[in-house]
This record gives sequence, structure tokens and C-alpha cells, in this order.
Amino acid sequence: QAIMDRNLGLEFVRVTEAAALSTAQWVGKGDRHAADQAACDAMRNALNELELHVRVVIGEGERDEAPMLFIGEELGAGIGVSPRVDIAVDPLEGTNLCANGLENAISVIAAAVEGDGALMHAPDCYMDKLVVGEPAKGAIDITLPPAANLRAIAKCLGKKIEEVTVGILDRPRHEKMISEIRRAGARIRLVTDGDITLAIATIDESTGIDALMGIGGAPEGVITAAAVRAYGGDMQARLVFRNDDERRRAEKMVKGDINRVFHAEDLAGGNVTFAATGITTGDLLKGVRYTRDGAITESIVMRSRSGTIRRILTRHRFEDVPNY
Repeated sequence: QAIMDRNLGLEFVRVTEAAALSTAQWVGKGDRHAADQAACDAMRNALNELELHVRVVIGEGERDEAPMLFIGEELGAGIGVSPRVDIAVDPLEGTNLCANGLENAISVIAAAVEGDGALMHAPDCYMDKLVVGEPAKGAIDITLPPAANLRAIAKCLGKKIEEVTVGILDRPRHEKMISEIRRAGARIRLVTDGDITLAIATIDESTGIDALMGIGGAPEGVITAAAVRAYGGDMQARLVFRNDDERRRAEKMVKGDINRVFHAEDLAGGNVTFAATGITTGDLLKGVRYTRDGAITESIVMRSRSGTIRRILTRHRFEDVPNY
């Protein structure tokens, strides 16, 4: 079982590498749709090469709405007793970042072997998230005001609140929270897109970002939870509904009380694997860099059971287009 887990982690890195290499050709060209299509096509092709039974539980949406890696899609070249794996994917996290040549675009996948873990079938709604690294694990409470959590986080980190940095998506819905955080004295890192990348940066002490707060997509929250589980951080979340249709959909998809506070284990349970490859250079990973005979990628792969975190620098050789 352990050998299979390790092999799966490396296989999934090849999947995110394929998506990153394909997407990198569209960096800075202003066409977010073409970039997203390239990422999805490459990821699907790479997944179909794996000797696994793969089911998409977090993808680009329903089949009729998103022909690219849709929820419920069956992939892989598995036969018979090949492992059955549920995956949550974001082939291109940060479509606008990629299109505009900005930092922190990545390709990401989270996976759980069937019967050994569970990725929540998150509805396509919003999710309020609070993420911290391992030093502040167990000290946060998303039901409290930001100032209360900042005091707790600062105490765990041995910092003054004025030395704490909070990452937040730059959205009008966060204006009140931003004001409260600034009144408390903490510093803020605003990002235009990519709260998965921001969350991973939060649980990596080397980035200088101490917490993620605010509302982003619920599907992205599941992928974030897988990284938090593997890295040893802490996460709390609540679903946020824009209308009654979203609430009714959540009631059908999510087990238990949809109004409760979700923890990382609720969103990504059991033994989960997380892999990501940089497309544009950012806080966590360097982006795809072209060479005379191919390209270089940087990836990260993590497993919750072992707690291992590997960074992988890969040199890819090809002439005109990437060969996966």
C-alpha cells in the first residue's frame, strides 16, 4: 500500500507537469480560454495514460456546462483490479494570471484512493476559508471576528499582530474584513486570483504569509484542504450561498449539516495526495522556463499519511511541442 501511494504521487506530478507545459505556451498572450483549454486537454491526456480507474469529483463543472474534465468523468487506463482513485483538479489555477503573465499560476491535483479517503463533492458555490500553518494549528475559530483569530495566530507564532501577514483575494466582498484586519494592525497581502496558491503559501513558513482569510470557491476549498492535510496546517471553512438554488444543490451533494463549520478532514479525508506544478513563477513554485532543448518545471508533491513533502525539479527535452 505504501509503495502504491508513493508511486501515485509521482504519477500525479507527471499529470500536473503535462498541464503546466501545455499551458505555459499561452502565458501572457491574453487568451484565458485557450490557456484553460490547453491545460485541461493535457491533463486529461496524461490521466488517461495512468493504469488507474480515475473519477473526477471536483472538475470544471457539470458535463453539459464544461466539456473539460467534468464532474463524474471517468478516466485512466486501469483494468480489473487497478486502484480506483477520486481526484479534484484545477488544470489551470489562475486563468487571468496566466493570460496576463502574472505570478502564481499553477496546475494542481488532489487525489484519494477509493476506500482509503474521501474528497467532498463540493457544490459550485462560495466557501469562507481560514487557513494557517502548523504552528497555529488548533488555535483558530472561523466563527470569531478576524481580530480574535489574529491575536491567537500571533501568539502561536511568537509575533506581534503588526508582524502577521494575511493573504486575501482582492474582491469587493472582502472590504469589511480588510478594514477589520487593518484596524487590528496586521499586514495584508492582496492577490487578484488564485486562493489555492495563496493557501499553500500560508502553510509554508518560508513565504512569510501567516494566514488566509476570506471567501473563494468551494471546489478550490477541497483541493486546499488536501494540501493542508499533507502539510500539517489547519483549515476551517463554511459554505456561502448566493441563492436558494445553490443551497438546494448543496443539500443534495454534501452529507450532514451544510451550515456547519467544515475542517480539513471533512473536505479531504483519509490518505490524500496533493501535487502541483508552477506555470508562472510565484510564492511557492517557479514557473515553466524554456531552454534550448525543452523546458524546466518545478513541482511539489505531498502525502498526508507519511507527511512527506517533495520538491521536484524536472528537465523536459522536446523540440517543438512538449512530449509527455
